[in-house]
Amino acid sequence: MVASYNLADIIITGKVTDEKTKSPIPGVTVKVKDSQTIAVTDENGVYKITVPNEQTILTFNYVGYDVQEKQVGSLKNINIILKSAQANLEEVVVVGYGTQKKADVTGSVVRANLDDFRNAPTTNVANLLQGTVPGLNVGQVNRAGATPGISIRGQNTLGGNQNVLIILDGVQYNGSLTSINPDDIASIDVLKDASATAVYGAQAANGVLLITSRKGAVGRTRISFSTQYATQKPNIDLRPMARDEYLDHIKYLYYDQAFLAPDFTQPNPAFDLISKVDPSMKDAQGNLLPNDFSWYDEATKRGSIVDNQLSVSGGTDKINYLLSGSLTRNSGFIENDNFKRKSIRANIETKATNWLTIGLQSFGTFVNEDGVEPNFTDINLMSPLILPWDNSGNLKINPFGTNLTNPLLSYQADDYDRHNYFFANVYGNVQLPIKGLSYKISFGNNYRLDFKNISNMYDANLTGQASKETTTYYDYTFDNLLTYNKTIGKHSFTGTLLYGAIERENSYTRAYSTGFSRLTLGYDNLQQGTNRFAISNAWKESLNYQMFRLNYNYESKYLFTGTIRRDGFSGFAENNKYGIFPSVSVGWDISKESFFKVNWVDNLKLRVGYGVAGNQTSRYSSLANVGVSAAYVFGDGGSTQFGQQVNGMANPDLRWERTTGANIGLEFTLLKNRLSGTVEYYNTKTTDLLYSVNIPVITGFNNVLTNIGQLNNQGVEFSLNSKNINSGGFQWNTSLNFARNANKIVKLLGDLNGDGVEDDLPQSGLFIGQPTAVIYDYQVNGIWQVGEQIPTGYSPGTYRIVDQNGDGVINASDRAVLGSSAPAYRLSLLNNFQYKNFTLSIFLNSIQGGKNSYLAGNTPRIIRDDNAIRNNYLSGIDYWSPDNPNGKYPRSIVSATLNPPLFQNRSFVRLQDVSLSYKFTGKLIERLKLQNLNVFVSGRNLATWTNWEGWDPETNQGLTNDGRPVFKGYAVGLNVTF
Repeated sequence: MVASYNLADIIITGKVTDEKTKSPIPGVTVKVKDSQTIAVTDENGVYKITVPNEQTILTFNYVGYDVQEKQVGSLKNINIILKSAQANLEEVVVVGYGTQKKADVTGSVVRANLDDFRNAPTTNVANLLQGTVPGLNVGQVNRAGATPGISIRGQNTLGGNQNVLIILDGVQYNGSLTSINPDDIASIDVLKDASATAVYGAQAANGVLLITSRKGAVGRTRISFSTQYATQKPNIDLRPMARDEYLDHIKYLYYDQAFLAPDFTQPNPAFDLISKVDPSMKDAQGNLLPNDFSWYDEATKRGSIVDNQLSVSGGTDKINYLLSGSLTRNSGFIENDNFKRKSIRANIETKATNWLTIGLQSFGTFVNEDGVEPNFTDINLMSPLILPWDNSGNLKINPFGTNLTNPLLSYQADDYDRHNYFFANVYGNVQLPIKGLSYKISFGNNYRLDFKNISNMYDANLTGQASKETTTYYDYTFDNLLTYNKTIGKHSFTGTLLYGAIERENSYTRAYSTGFSRLTLGYDNLQQGTNRFAISNAWKESLNYQMFRLNYNYESKYLFTGTIRRDGFSGFAENNKYGIFPSVSVGWDISKESFFKVNWVDNLKLRVGYGVAGNQTSRYSSLANVGVSAAYVFGDGGSTQFGQQVNGMANPDLRWERTTGANIGLEFTLLKNRLSGTVEYYNTKTTDLLYSVNIPVITGFNNVLTNIGQLNNQGVEFSLNSKNINSGGFQWNTSLNFARNANKIVKLLGDLNGDGVEDDLPQSGLFIGQPTAVIYDYQVNGIWQVGEQIPTGYSPGTYRIVDQNGDGVINASDRAVLGSSAPAYRLSLLNNFQYKNFTLSIFLNSIQGGKNSYLAGNTPRIIRDDNAIRNNYLSGIDYWSPDNPNGKYPRSIVSATLNPPLFQNRSFVRLQDVSLSYKFTGKLIERLKLQNLNVFVSGRNLATWTNWEGWDPETNQGLTNDGRPVFKGYAVGLNVTF
């Protein structure tokens, strides 16, 4: 920003360098204190600024360094050496209804590293979080624009809500993360323990993500543009069998005829394969069709992502602003798996007076997911001998001559699938006449419109169907926040008092018709259908809450945080509408003690926290639910009447789940900030678990939602950051994250049999002393071979099942606990290299199961019948046959009495993200009058090392037709700032 000055103005020049490397620091903001005059250092760290007098104070500010101030005096040249902020202790993190310096935080709060992953080819911000924070578990996606599963520190509930609470700019956000433009996000802070999450009370038992959007910064207007193009393709080349392998597969289904007895390994020259092939694959003369058609290739393509971002930001001491817009297109690997997003954001904050600040944080996002993709499962089972078209070029309706329709018929659908998201948070912050006392009022709004209109002449048993669906959702959050800050000598106090309310409402309507003679007007003319129907529903729910928090610190050495929150929710029973959730945590900065004389320890802080968080049930679950009963016709020629009946049993004593947890953390910085990290241990106990319990049918109901049992959860987390090399213009930094979590069911329904022993619920997969993810099934021990003494009900090619109790009979009593589907631990490693203007980051992410954890059933199985002979299967699978006795997967002539799965370990190591960027400096930047120019190439999911067989271990997609691949991709992009 340029200002006019008189002749008395003084011109100051200088250079800003790094304390350790002595290298210049470009981009440092040099500002005349208490004015709007600023300058920015160039690529050589040099600045030039005009000041009004010798009493002027200059401030030097750069991310990751301590802010410095310098009075001009008689100096005309001022060189500054910036010191790196020690372990980022001055960094401000969001803690819920406020911010704190990291050094003063007593709960488990971690800021996610977004900067090293912003160049990754992805459309959803959640994908950038994979492996970046210990305890934050983010899954993979295999659909365009999809949001991965997110959890924090394992499972704390059986039947309650398992979703992480999302707070966007202080407002609870129930929309999809798909709607948020990743480029608009400034930071994401993760609240993990009860002492940190207690400020959100009843909805925080599963942890909290605090998302903060970007704001404009003081200085001249910045216009930023970025663009990226990325490719996407499966990270594994797994596809259905081609012609020769497919015919071979049919032959082996008839091994008892295609090969000679007794061992069935020698070919039978009299075997007629053509006679076994399905008639749909033969011509009129009974010969095999000559085709070798790839349905897989027809229904798939190389995917891509095109992403364009534009933002304008700036500000003064009185106002800051950010305006942004984006256009993102993700064309998936499967045809019609499309995702398009347009978004626009406006964040504005102004200091209207010296006591009033008002602001607006808002965005609109418009998502287009038009098109119906072909059913990928059906694509994989279509025979290569059959073409999808007839001789006239029209799509065959039933290629097999069965009721299985052509999966490519979905292309004929007229599909309109749109999702519009609107968000606005209006707030005002008032500095009250009492020093240190402020009042903030905020009114956050979420509004969503979903439209799903579709028509297809082949739906409704080929009679044609068209429908229109509309869903509207709205919620508001109204918060009143009173904050008081007081410092008395070395004592600092902050009190926070909150009163708030939330209301949510949803409305759904669907009108549809079937039986069309023509579908020319599609879903815009439903009255043409012979059969017309309408469906609608709606719901409302509300919450109100109060919270008080007290923060105290003494010289940032002794820290205390106490919180108590009271929540009320309309969905709970009349007798238990409200719950109270307290927490307390303390911190001790040991390194500040006079007796602590360890010179290689820069910082050492111990944190201990204990608190209670809650989990709420779904709306209306404590009430008796009424539904429509069967239709009845009164008398001959009478009209149809619909009745109503009670479908669910009321429970007026339904209570909140309560998760009580303790957390111990140790933060350290060593060797003059070369090594820093955190070690944490947590132990939680969830009681009053929300669970639907089976009850005697004589009551007229099958089950009732009630509170039962106890679930314990514990784990350890470790993060380590090291600065390995920092000299000669070369820097190498490493970040290592480790997390282990395990839960255990302690109580369920109590002693039901009167034998003094707590009873399991094996029909629900719940066992005392076992994790919630326990695997309770039959144990497989190889495959029965030709010539063996095989028990009745089994045959060669079926799995041999372990007789656990040794009674000679295989039945339900032979099931056993085989392990767990939950991971044993998670591990990630990020290496960041910088040399001059080049930056290279390499990120490895891993989930490991150890011996008996992270297991999943993965059993492609073929049993000879009409479907098995007709259908196609994935290529290259190691099926059993008499001449392949060591085959891994079962293939048999008849079905066995029991067909258990084979459980495999899903452990993997993935080269998840690689990014190489170059930042231009020098004359090119000066000539173009740019503030920044950066180009990059990046890759995602480039390699996966695993013993798992199938599509992908992380998505639990094995060797079956119904799996989908995870994508790997390469991107090239440009970031420029004017």
